Amino acid sequence: MPSPISAYVTDTAPGRGPLRPARSWLHSDAPSLSLNGNWRFHLSPTAPAAEDFAAEGFDDGAWDDIPVPSHWVLQDDGAHGRPIYTNVQYPFPIDPPHVPDENPTGDYRRHFDVPADWSRAERVVLRFDGVESLFKVWVNGHEIGGASGSRLAHEFDVTSSVRPGDNVVAVRVHQWSAASYVEDQDQWWLPGIFRDVTVLARPAGGIEDVWLRTGFDGGRGRVEAEITAGAAAFPVTLRVPELGIEKVWASAADVAPFGIDDVEPWTAEQPRLYDVTVSTAAESIALRVGFRTVEIRGDRFLVNGRRVVFHGMNRHETHPERGRVFDEAHAREDLARMKRFNVNAIRTSHYPPHPRLLDLADELGFWVVLECDLETHGFDKLGWVGNPSDDPEWRAAYLDRIERTVERDKNHPSIVMWSLGNEAGTGSNLAAMSAWVHARDPERPVHYEGDHAGEYTDVYSRMYASVPEAEQIGTDGSHTPLLNCTPAQGARQRTKPFLLCEYAHAMGNGPGALDQYEELVHRHPRLHGGFVWEWRDHGVLTRTPDGTPYYAYGGDFGEVVHDGNFVMDGMLLSDDVPTPGLHEFKAVVQPVRFTFGGLESFDLLGSDHVAITNLRHSADTSDLRFRWRVEHDGTLVDSGELDVPVVAAGESARVPLPAIAVARDAETWLTLDAELAAKTDWAPEGHVIATAQLDRSAPRPAPAVRPRADWRPGDGTLTLGIAEFERGSLVRLAGRAVAGPRLELFRAPTDNDEGTSGENEESDSGVAEISHAALWRRDGLDRLTSRLVSVEHADGALRTVAAVSAADSALSVTVESVWTVEDGELDLRVEIEPSRGWSTVWPRIGIRLDLPDGTAPVDGADWFGLGPLESYPDSMRAARTGRFSSTVRDLAVDYARPQETGHRSQVRELTLSSGGTGVLRITAVPDARGRRPGFTLSRHTPQQIARAAHPFELPDSTTSHLFVDAAQHGLGSRACGPDVWPEFALRPESRTIRLRIAAGA
Repeated sequence: MPSPISAYVTDTAPGRGPLRPARSWLHSDAPSLSLNGNWRFHLSPTAPAAEDFAAEGFDDGAWDDIPVPSHWVLQDDGAHGRPIYTNVQYPFPIDPPHVPDENPTGDYRRHFDVPADWSRAERVVLRFDGVESLFKVWVNGHEIGGASGSRLAHEFDVTSSVRPGDNVVAVRVHQWSAASYVEDQDQWWLPGIFRDVTVLARPAGGIEDVWLRTGFDGGRGRVEAEITAGAAAFPVTLRVPELGIEKVWASAADVAPFGIDDVEPWTAEQPRLYDVTVSTAAESIALRVGFRTVEIRGDRFLVNGRRVVFHGMNRHETHPERGRVFDEAHAREDLARMKRFNVNAIRTSHYPPHPRLLDLADELGFWVVLECDLETHGFDKLGWVGNPSDDPEWRAAYLDRIERTVERDKNHPSIVMWSLGNEAGTGSNLAAMSAWVHARDPERPVHYEGDHAGEYTDVYSRMYASVPEAEQIGTDGSHTPLLNCTPAQGARQRTKPFLLCEYAHAMGNGPGALDQYEELVHRHPRLHGGFVWEWRDHGVLTRTPDGTPYYAYGGDFGEVVHDGNFVMDGMLLSDDVPTPGLHEFKAVVQPVRFTFGGLESFDLLGSDHVAITNLRHSADTSDLRFRWRVEHDGTLVDSGELDVPVVAAGESARVPLPAIAVARDAETWLTLDAELAAKTDWAPEGHVIATAQLDRSAPRPAPAVRPRADWRPGDGTLTLGIAEFERGSLVRLAGRAVAGPRLELFRAPTDNDEGTSGENEESDSGVAEISHAALWRRDGLDRLTSRLVSVEHADGALRTVAAVSAADSALSVTVESVWTVEDGELDLRVEIEPSRGWSTVWPRIGIRLDLPDGTAPVDGADWFGLGPLESYPDSMRAARTGRFSSTVRDLAVDYARPQETGHRSQVRELTLSSGGTGVLRITAVPDARGRRPGFTLSRHTPQQIARAAHPFELPDSTTSHLFVDAAQHGLGSRACGPDVWPEFALRPESRTIRLRIAAGA
């Protein structure tokens, strides 16, 4: 017979014992006692049969201390086990509802004092806001009950078990349970009591629950109050002091909706909140109310009658040291950072966050899609056979999860949509959840991506749809089949608002093509934007045996099964550093658009106009000021403020530009910035929310290549200006040792380069189910060898021709390098020509110069070109033309898995420095088509980077490596999405690189 323990952990019932009905997380003045702090703790590798630890007199003196809230696997440097990361896989056999006997189980104990005056309370409630995954509770030796639903709140009535003075609470937490099958989210498995534990004294005549449903229509607000309280609680008084509102309801029958004149609406851009109190003689509840109306009208999703575009992020709760333990200061800064990067929406992937986070979302202003704690992704590999989503045995658990989700957070104006969960297939239990939500809260739509046919949801949602597919979804009259839909189902889905609940997989260096998705939103009103996957890397701060810190990912803790660094897929690195991808997102979705028009009429001293379009949902531009500046070759020559009228949301204004002095011997650039005119809760005065540049440079032809006919064979040993050569190879520049230039076609593969996503392959540059990186390694791009074919001299010139190829390959590239001295400067022209037969894209076409440290290492760069951050062909919107400076270290991004990083595009001038002193100055000459190269300066070669799984595995370096690339392959989103778009894919082709090199600054 199965043991009582196994029966308990395999029970699909969501809870047992005196669990109280789900209700709102309310700010009450009724007495409460936090049980956060140190608890006594003991971990067993399997679920113990004995429950004697719950007895009042149990001696826990030999136990450890552990903080609550926390995850036991993140405490005491692995003394209590280690985290496990999986995305789709289950870390235990798929045998629902069973789990292994090897089930780590944590026993917790602590004492607490109940004040004497609590004896007057009608009841005493013990509340757990989050425990992973299944727990059982005792108070003073009495078994109370248990529950599952890790990211959900549970309240137990413990009135009969507590007493004034000393009490002891004991909790047993099982890491694995039946509930684990429906909590297979893409994140770390982190067991323990990780959210607050609170004891509440519920007063006689108190308020059990409050729901203030609000609406807004044309300046008038609406309040529909739902008060859950006994008859003895009345009269109940609702006050909105700022609006002069006081409603007194003598009985439950008197509670009725009411309107309010002259209220300001709540939106994500202008999150206007009003303080409200709901009081009885025994208790007062404080709420912050926002007036807004959510509706779907045809295929439009509207708030307050205006279409919403989600510029959103999927946000897990994760911290490199605390895991999912909430820290309000960090969370506030997290949301403020989102606002600074033009993020306006959050999908709470894939569970309700700590409830306080939603207070912050109300206050700072976000559109929130609140997701239920539900995912069964591991059943996908079984063809969804046995999936709980369609099993009646799991119906109660599914309904309990959505009920606890909605009831806890129903008062938040920021929540504009409920989501049933994520990647749980489809089935009758999900349909039942949706029906419950529609009955309970008909004003908020229901979302669930897995309902591809639209049987029980209100919006059409997809993950990682390609740009052409998204365009077809938005196009009226399109008959292109939709995923898993019959023609009739597809036609129905096209009548709904569409959003991408996940897109642009932000793993490592990337994503690319954000601007293509954004452009569709403005052309097709049915498309309502989406949510990038995801906001933050989930690295766990760890140290090597010698103490070097690093951010660990799947496999770093010896997991039996894991999904590697797939958990490192955020727009923020684990240490809160924004990635270049986040800067790109900010630029792409900026809420003010600048359109330069009529510029063909410009003359050197002329002026024209710019169209300024306000793309916001509802806010006008009165909070902004508009500044301009003019630079000549990156040097500021003039600046000022544009006189811009207030532009309403959705409107445009045509504004005169200032007179621009165009230089005849330098590039002339006009930059416009829209910035905050005053500080806000999330950014200082002067914070730039949108920017644009206009090139007003006078045409300047590139220096012509001087033809030569006096070439003659030579030994390749000579000096040309600052360059010294031996046998055709460059050995010194400006007195510094140097090696190269050598052809470089390889880059350390990005996570997208390593991706093998076969879905939605719209690019003809890739091979389905085979990564680009695998093809590059197959073709030997990471192991090229060179054979010198010829060396020729002319007066003041050297020409070499080399054949470059890889072992076991007949493919080759011919590289001709011509060195001359022109006007006292060293000129290098490299012609790169591939042989026939190359069948895949290339990562780059460039040359590499190795600069050994010697006595003064090359450790910095100043450049005129695109910057300040890295940029690639399909990720250029955040880059601007100017002069920038950086150390070698800061040129690179410290991605959790080392990969290609640091490329700066369209360089004009580059000075390499050592200790702040310029040692080499390089001028890039455009090719015959006007294309400019980019550069990368690194302390490691691509081959070294590609071999390292973590930054600490990179070898010590004694050389700086300069890469000058005629072209780079795009980034794409292929780690879990579409490939690089054909326009940005780099196919083998002939390219020219031309540089002028001089010593010093």
